[in-house]
Amino acid sequence: MTLSFIRSRASTRSAAAARRRPPWRPARAAVLATALLALVLGAALPAAAAPSPGPTPGTARAVVPPGVTAGIAVYDRKAGTFTEQVNPSLPFRSASVVKLLIALDVLGDRGPDALGAQDRARVDAMLRTSDDNAASHFWTVNGGGTIIDRMVRKLGLTDTARPPATHPGYWGYTALSARDTVTIYRYLLDTAPAAVRDYVMGGLRSSARCAGDGYDQHFGIPGAFERPWAVKQGWSGFSSGGCTTPAAATPAAVAPAAATPTAGTGGPAAAGVDLARPALHSTGTVGPDDGTIVAVLTLHPDGTSYGKAYTDLGRLTRSLNVPGATRPAGMWIGTWGADVVVREEATTKSRKLTVLPAGAEILVSCQKRGQEVSIPPYTNDWWAYLPQYGGYVTNIYLSVPENQVPGLRLC
Repeated sequence: MTLSFIRSRASTRSAAAARRRPPWRPARAAVLATALLALVLGAALPAAAAPSPGPTPGTARAVVPPGVTAGIAVYDRKAGTFTEQVNPSLPFRSASVVKLLIALDVLGDRGPDALGAQDRARVDAMLRTSDDNAASHFWTVNGGGTIIDRMVRKLGLTDTARPPATHPGYWGYTALSARDTVTIYRYLLDTAPAAVRDYVMGGLRSSARCAGDGYDQHFGIPGAFERPWAVKQGWSGFSSGGCTTPAAATPAAVAPAAATPTAGTGGPAAAGVDLARPALHSTGTVGPDDGTIVAVLTLHPDGTSYGKAYTDLGRLTRSLNVPGATRPAGMWIGTWGADVVVREEATTKSRKLTVLPAGAEILVSCQKRGQEVSIPPYTNDWWAYLPQYGGYVTNIYLSVPENQVPGLRLC
């Protein structure tokens, strides 16, 4: 493995050491050792999570984690009804979800074939990897806030407004609500020309795990449900998102999404928007034929890490009543440490696939023995398979009291 092991918490002592002690001692010692490591590393160990059953069909049961402000709208297209609504008209700063409106403005009523090669590449990057440079380009050349004005009129949005007058170039500060997000997807699926619909939705179905700025963007909907799904995600106010090392971004590209916000006014919807707390949003469609539209917009307490917000949004999304959704099998388990590497096989010599957001909760489907990994005095040869990443992590990184995860099947 890499030197990132040094920054991680070892879950247990070696199996041999455990066998030399009475049955009650290993678990107790592991807890004490974990607490000691937490003090040394200056971090808190996230609790392991039990599998989360889905809600009973026909019931609404959104569970909003403590400290989180949420705007939620889940729309069943077949029934023509909402199955979940929590603060549906509350405006949030959109972060990268606004790229849907930027893309629709670029396309108009034309298909992608009407775009030049460079513009088509930019729209592709906005939809698949949430590219900020592309959004900033279109924001500049197509009139900035007038893009939002045009989309409000065309789609009949009620809670959407251009960024505050004090931050006209900050496209990520566009005001947007959960119910307006549903309206955007309903326009795409039911009203937009077929060429526009197929192109945009195709891009959202091809959402890459690692965004262009190095954030893991498969939180919320992609984590909670099996494909088919299509997503446009948003994040703002976090310092690190794990995944890959992002390419250097120019100050102009970063400024609209990442500069320190201040209050401002930009219309009735924008007036009450919180520009300070970390924001994490998951929006898109779930199930066959894009049967259900899901919009989950969230704000988190100041100082919340990306991994914590990632986990809280995941738990919230999994609690929702989403008709037609298929939930993945496995256990949701907390992780420990930064730069936790996901490998193609259960060995440190196999190909590195990606890294996990620090402290994020992950879905584990099975486990097997592989290469023995040691961080003296801790040793473990068990590895867990992460189906949504297509690879393995050593169990040392999992927040469980044993080397082998109790109750988890063998691979």
